[in-house]
Amino acid sequence: MTNNFLTTIRSLKLIEGCKAAQIYPFNSAASTSGGSGDGGGGAKLLPLPPPRSVSLMSASLCYPHAPATSGAFSSDSTLPCGLPAAAALEPALDACLRPVDHVSALAASFRRMSSAERKGDDLCDVYLEQHALFHALGDPRLLRRALRAARVHATDSHRRVVLAAWLRHERREDEFDPMPPPLDPCGPTTPLLECPRSAVFATESSGVDPVCPCRRTPPPPPRPPRLRRDTILRRNASIAFDESEEDDDDEEDETNDLWFVIGQEEVACERSCIAALAKPLNTLLYGGFAEARRDHIDFSRDGISARGMRAVAAYSRHGRLDDFPPDTILELLAFANKFCCDGLKVACDNKLASMVRGVDEALSLIDLGLEEAAHLLVATCLQAFLRELPKSLSHPEVARLLCSPEGRERLDAAGNASFALYYFLSYVAMEEDMRSNTTVMLLERLWECAELPWHKQLALHQLGCVMLERGEFKDAQEWFEEAVAEGHVYSLAGVARAKFKCGHKYMAYKLMNRVVTDYDPAGWMYQERAVYCVGKEKVADLRTATQLDPTLTYPYKYRAAALLEEDKMERALEEIDKVLSFRMATDCLELRAWFYLVAGDFEAAVRDVRAILTLDPTYMMFHGKMHGEQLIELLRGQVQQRDMADCWLQLYDRWSGVDDIGSLAVVQQMLAREPGNSSLRFRQSLLLLRLNCQKAAMRSLRLARNSSMHDHERLVYEGWILYDTGHRDEALEKAEQSLSLQRSFEAFFLKAYALGDSSLDVESALSVVQLLEHANSCASDNLRKGQAYNNMGSIYVDCDLLDEATECYSIALSIKHTRAHQGLARVHFLKNRKKAAFDEMTSLLKIAKNSASAYEKRSEYAERDAAKSDLNMATLLDPTRTYPYRYRAAVLMDENKEEEAIGELTQALAFKPDLQLLHLRAAFQDSMGDSASTLRDCEAALCMHPQHGDTLELYNKASAKADHQSES
Repeated sequence: MTNNFLTTIRSLKLIEGCKAAQIYPFNSAASTSGGSGDGGGGAKLLPLPPPRSVSLMSASLCYPHAPATSGAFSSDSTLPCGLPAAAALEPALDACLRPVDHVSALAASFRRMSSAERKGDDLCDVYLEQHALFHALGDPRLLRRALRAARVHATDSHRRVVLAAWLRHERREDEFDPMPPPLDPCGPTTPLLECPRSAVFATESSGVDPVCPCRRTPPPPPRPPRLRRDTILRRNASIAFDESEEDDDDEEDETNDLWFVIGQEEVACERSCIAALAKPLNTLLYGGFAEARRDHIDFSRDGISARGMRAVAAYSRHGRLDDFPPDTILELLAFANKFCCDGLKVACDNKLASMVRGVDEALSLIDLGLEEAAHLLVATCLQAFLRELPKSLSHPEVARLLCSPEGRERLDAAGNASFALYYFLSYVAMEEDMRSNTTVMLLERLWECAELPWHKQLALHQLGCVMLERGEFKDAQEWFEEAVAEGHVYSLAGVARAKFKCGHKYMAYKLMNRVVTDYDPAGWMYQERAVYCVGKEKVADLRTATQLDPTLTYPYKYRAAALLEEDKMERALEEIDKVLSFRMATDCLELRAWFYLVAGDFEAAVRDVRAILTLDPTYMMFHGKMHGEQLIELLRGQVQQRDMADCWLQLYDRWSGVDDIGSLAVVQQMLAREPGNSSLRFRQSLLLLRLNCQKAAMRSLRLARNSSMHDHERLVYEGWILYDTGHRDEALEKAEQSLSLQRSFEAFFLKAYALGDSSLDVESALSVVQLLEHANSCASDNLRKGQAYNNMGSIYVDCDLLDEATECYSIALSIKHTRAHQGLARVHFLKNRKKAAFDEMTSLLKIAKNSASAYEKRSEYAERDAAKSDLNMATLLDPTRTYPYRYRAAVLMDENKEEEAIGELTQALAFKPDLQLLHLRAAFQDSMGDSASTLRDCEAALCMHPQHGDTLELYNKASAKADHQSES
């Protein structure tokens, strides 16, 4: 059977595909699972998952000549593309700003922000710079906060439009409908900063309306015109009159002392009203021109029709644009530009802008708006294009306007070209397809708009990354060198890589050797130098890279592949598992699946492939030649086939065994059989949230909502979407609506969860417990009921009802809700049974052997030496967890080992700038009298979280101390 499988897979001619020139993808630093940028993966790890993914195998795992091994593994006899060769692996370059010292860069950004606030300067660009810096940190919350701050401080309609569209683009996975019409009115939960009308027509000087215009109560209808006294007398005398008489009365109020002759028609006007429209018209009608003495003026050659002139006359009398058709308003706009009628131009601009509803209207009006310099109209049309990204870039006319140099010049003339615009456009284009011509052109426009140093660094570095991706190595080297000249040190890695690709390996090595010598050490420096080393020197550099930055994935992958070449399969798997214990990286899952294929463990290989497809349903393996579903189909004969009942049993076992990846794989297998099963989609979203894959979780939750066949289920899933996006009250309302249709476990659970997410008194907390009891009385499975009992236990603990909590946790454990061990340990601790608490956590660790959080929790119930041992293990399993570093540093400070304590925190801050770490180091430095370092760390922390009270207090204290020292 195995031979048949290999024959089938070879028939796909994957080897020929792997003989193509290698193209190495680049990472933006943020991944969907959080964590810092690694520069060592291969799949695109932009903050938003791309619609299409190209497998890292295309760059790292498929090789034309895999080395032969001496043991059981033979490249040609077992796999179509040979074994993964360690020598062919390469780390990816981060296509974002990466300062040598993140903390100093963040502190400098905070100082620029403070200076701009004091001087009243523009803050929008300062926050955009912070957004660019936060990319390397990989925290989507920081990225969104920076975008929101930039939108709040955008003082012109153009940047408000760009940033509102960007915020909406980042939140697209949270919408019930993933592609709503671009300029539709806001829904009840749409954030104010994303409102399309507020972006263009903001009434506040700050650019942020207090109430969304889409939800503002419409003004009352205008009162009818007051009738004159003689009309009232006629009405009282029962003298009939009709509408035409009213019109005649209105006309009697108008004084017509000027007629414009247009062709064969005469348009009656009031001279003073027309003259008041603009100074040129006032000079024409009251100055020394012949027209000042005429009551009939020929306007036949002035480019306006009689209908348009009547509209001008009406506007001059009443100061408003009535329901004129668009072509008439366009005539008025041209008239306003010709005669410098500022008020009329603003009115026309506003009116036309309000008529744009989507891309079609925008395409029909954008050219006229650009010709007439109608800023609001152009901004609204641009908004329609931006809110349809990336789809709108495929439209030739839109692409021509946004991508070409001529288009940028036209937009600039209308006040609608900026660095912010092309920053957003290039961001989306790189996410969509890094090698496309569209991406290159947008980055070139970004470079043309660059003014500040960070603008230039970003544009030049990203151009270098794209050219390297496209295989244009000479151009890439030039762009990287220009970025270095602008002060971006990380671009030296790009210069070295381009030299290496051009065949100058030793020159690349010398360059990175100089970087390592000239700058403070960083993990990426040693990682990049390792690419150009061999043997023990390479191994040593990769070891140093991991020590400096354990979140870099390339060193783990290289070591794993090298171990495989030495026939050390078990150690190879252990090495790649080190990454997967703290980051769900698709390229690492793919590498592990590759290892399992080599070992003939097809069950494990299929498990990992299913997990990959859950994270990215479009993922392609084997140099982009095979979809994951196709590989699963080819392996069908090699793995056990299970029906839905067997799958449920397996899911129960893996969920209870805290095997989240295995649980994901089982759910994906079940969804392959029942793709419309909304309950399974919901469970998939829960697992993804547990694995910190927020965007994939929201995608699954939205699919659950869209595939639900029952209204009460759909309301529950909508409630969870609202709750996860911060709309707690609306989520409660959805739960109530669902319960009014049908009592269900999930509706009660949602209501309880939303109510429990606040500080509750005992009575309110017990009402939440009652809701969970109602939930458990409804039909459900033990997986969900165990969670409900666990939550009940947590509430009882908060209410100091420890016996009731013990009972709930015990019930949860009896139905194999393994995580209840942690709650029961807390109960033991509160009852002063510290040893029992430690033993309870030990029971959890027997099942969840690689749970960093469990080791961290157990350390709270251990003696100091055992606690340090547990926290060391937690750091080994997940180096991104900050509590172990803070604990070890605090212990060292207690032992009066200040330098060692500072060093412990500095080690973590080198790859994970974190608020708590920065605050603690600042406090330590303040106690040691180092005011400069204290201020730097406080500034960096406040750049990330400007309202953090403890840090603000420490910063003010250190600032006062520094001022006192400078005065003395």
